[in-house]
Amino acid sequence: MSERLSLPIEGMTCASCVARVEKVLNRMDGVKGVSVNLATEKVAFEYDDSKVTPEKIASEVAEYGYTLRLESINSSKSESLPQNNQFYDIENDLLGDFRIALLFSIPVFVLGMLPMVPGCEHILPFSMETLNKIQFLLATPVMFLPGKRFFRSAVKGLRHLAPDMNTLVAIGTGSAFAYSMLVTLFPELFSLHHAEHTYFDTSVVIITLILMGKWLESRSKKKTTDEIGKLLELRPATARIRRQDGIVEIPIETVKPGDIIVLLPGERLPADGIVQSGKSTVDESMITGESLPVMKGTGDKVVGGTLNKNGSFEFTVTAIGDTSVLGQIIKLVEDAQGSKAPIQNLADKISSFFVPAVIGIALVTFFVHFFIVSPFVLSAALIKFVAVLMIACPCALGLATPTAIIVATGNAARRGILIKNGEALERAYSIDVLLMDKTGTLTEGNARVREVILQSQYVDREGTPETLLQLAASVELFSEHPLGQAIVNYAQEKNITLSTCSDFSYCEGEGVFGRIGDQEIVLGKKSFVSRYIMDTESETQLLSVAIPAGSPIYCVISGVFAGIIIVDDLVKAGVADAVKQLKASSVLPVIVSGDTIENVAAVASQIGVE
Repeated sequence: MSERLSLPIEGMTCASCVARVEKVLNRMDGVKGVSVNLATEKVAFEYDDSKVTPEKIASEVAEYGYTLRLESINSSKSESLPQNNQFYDIENDLLGDFRIALLFSIPVFVLGMLPMVPGCEHILPFSMETLNKIQFLLATPVMFLPGKRFFRSAVKGLRHLAPDMNTLVAIGTGSAFAYSMLVTLFPELFSLHHAEHTYFDTSVVIITLILMGKWLESRSKKKTTDEIGKLLELRPATARIRRQDGIVEIPIETVKPGDIIVLLPGERLPADGIVQSGKSTVDESMITGESLPVMKGTGDKVVGGTLNKNGSFEFTVTAIGDTSVLGQIIKLVEDAQGSKAPIQNLADKISSFFVPAVIGIALVTFFVHFFIVSPFVLSAALIKFVAVLMIACPCALGLATPTAIIVATGNAARRGILIKNGEALERAYSIDVLLMDKTGTLTEGNARVREVILQSQYVDREGTPETLLQLAASVELFSEHPLGQAIVNYAQEKNITLSTCSDFSYCEGEGVFGRIGDQEIVLGKKSFVSRYIMDTESETQLLSVAIPAGSPIYCVISGVFAGIIIVDDLVKAGVADAVKQLKASSVLPVIVSGDTIENVAAVASQIGVE
């Protein structure tokens, strides 16, 4: 029987490690579909349990210096992300090594450069022999403390005939250090009668710079995993389940399809499901981008991670974990970070033979100089050998593309942009049409009062925009509808004092009614408020008024059509400039929205989209 696993793996340091793990697993009988994610340090694969076991797979990987954490087999994929403390340990370990290397490499570098400054040899209180010995003492801790990770990895790689970038670093810096040490301590071995130039500074500076790069890479990996973790945090830790003997609270991990969850106001939904009883408005902006909460009642679908607003309801769980909408979003982000762009496949192919080729060229260079160019002069041959290894040590070849994908997809996910895979990211340069959602993308995503339009009859009664707002907000204060709350917020921003409302009533999805003093105030849809108009002139005005863009709330006061309060989602600052830049780059911007054509047209005209 075939089963797919996604397990944490420890010990990977660069893209070469990814290629090696994939190669080891792909050649095992019964294992297929291998995908290694450098960002989250996880490996996913399918295996046939009749041919191979997870323990056998872990044993094979361990031969190459990597640890497969089998204890995570029973964890769901979306819940088995590396713990933050694991990344903190790796980052702190690299930072500690980098600090040690930096502390010693700076004086070594300065001492190595001083003799090259004209006239400096007459000022220095030490001879060249003494300077070399000081550099040796300072360089040794760098080679044997921070630098040991490169040598350890190189030994593992060479033992399995799988050299990588760490092998180049180890051989190059090790050869330079060993040659410099022998020249400094045993010059007679090279028949030297004066101080020879050493390469201690070259060795320690290369180790320091590569450690800095690895530390920065580790930071970006941790930040990326933090972003995925933030998606997981959208689910609560526990859920309230209805059982025959009452309501019990259980860990989210034990919730299963078919359970009935009781949800209270202000709580996040722990899973996907279908409402069985009750009703409430649910903020689904994290899924849809729409700022206005959606009314949910019996039979409606709800999505895990969304926020229940004011009401309470019960729903039956239909999906949890990987199968839920939130789980699929997390999987999409993870897959994108673990995917390979076409250019990365090329880099991986080059990396696979680049290291052995460089080592071979360095050896040929050594023998040519030792036997032909400078016969039997070991120092000259070693210098050329080390030079080839040092110059040909481009760790960026294997790291640049995957690191760029990790950082780009992580930052994009934080901003609500999901990138399907590395290929999509690479091909983005060829985009010529950009489809944009409206709410939350082009607009701020928050309902706000845009305009108050008064009708002539209300003006004749000495009505003002402030008066209409004061009456409307006083009634809407009792409403839970987001459009009503927008009116209340706007009145408070204007420092308008609200009045006491009595006889408040609410017609779901239609409007509200309230009494302030001797005035009756009705707010809502045109069809709802029209029932409360008392004279023909007001009714004519209401029926003939043009429907404005936005979400209009019609107002009737004591039987007279008083005006319209337009609540809208304001366009974000800078959107119009962004559209201009898109057009200047020959990219056609297009709005795709589920809102009304009037609202979409209004936004389009403001930002310059045809």
